Amino acid sequence: MAVLKLGTHMSIAGGVSKAIDRAASIQSNAVQVFTKNNRQWSGPPIDEEDVERWREQLPAQGVMYAVSHASYLINLASPDPTIWEKSIRAHKDELQRAHIYGIPHVVLHPGAHTGSGEEAGIARIATALNTIHAQTPDCTDTLTLLELMAGQGTCLGKSFGQLRRIIEQVEDPSRVAVCVDTCHAFAAGYELRTAEGYAAMMAEIAAEIGLDKVKCWHFNDSKGKLDSRLDRHWHIGEGEIGLQGFRFILNDLRWDGVPMLLETPKEDDLFDDIANLARLCALVEDKTRVPPGLLVGQSKSSEE
Repeated sequence: MAVLKLGTHMSIAGGVSKAIDRAASIQSNAVQVFTKNNRQWSGPPIDEEDVERWREQLPAQGVMYAVSHASYLINLASPDPTIWEKSIRAHKDELQRAHIYGIPHVVLHPGAHTGSGEEAGIARIATALNTIHAQTPDCTDTLTLLELMAGQGTCLGKSFGQLRRIIEQVEDPSRVAVCVDTCHAFAAGYELRTAEGYAAMMAEIAAEIGLDKVKCWHFNDSKGKLDSRLDRHWHIGEGEIGLQGFRFILNDLRWDGVPMLLETPKEDDLFDDIANLARLCALVEDKTRVPPGLLVGQSKSSEE
């Protein structure tokens, strides 16, 4: 059994590599970043000094895993040719930036069909990914992780079946995998809070995409109720999911080695991250699997 890879999404203010410092400051061993401003189509040129610092500091500060998240503007399912082409260019850039930093995974919201229909949207996503892959032959070791979505509006990716249908149309499926978000899963109708519900979700993952296709988890409680289609992240144990769903995942050895990252609300002081990570660590039955720094932090939090 491996030590859990636990962390949070961190700011890149001051440079992408500064996210490593922030992750290490709270004793986490995993981190998620944006490699550029996530609200802009294009980013500045790559800072080679920052890339060098990133590559040095990742192992130096004990961060075992990093993932990037693609811009929220990207919509590979769009029927609008202008938006679609801009999205292709933007995601190509995301993959290339991650590749330069040595980041193995880029999480991507699959997209919204905006009225063109589910089948058309799925085909549009796959065609876009095929185009991007053809244009980035040097980035085969940088995978796109299609994120399970909450099912709001016309957003695609609300079920593992939908994600499978996208992957089936990708010409090189080895370049695509999946990120499961707990808030999204719950809002989309997956009952994480009971042993029966969790087992059913696991069975569906295995049947539709295979457990090995899940490369990353986003850990978020949900403000919305089960099957609400409401994408509202909340603090661990304080939302509708509660603690039990996270306990199932953390102690399921089928996820051994698969990173788990928080995307919960927080301020610059990172106290919320510390508290949420401590709650997760308290749920782990075998404490030898908890990253040492987080175990100490969790113990101190319990004493307080």
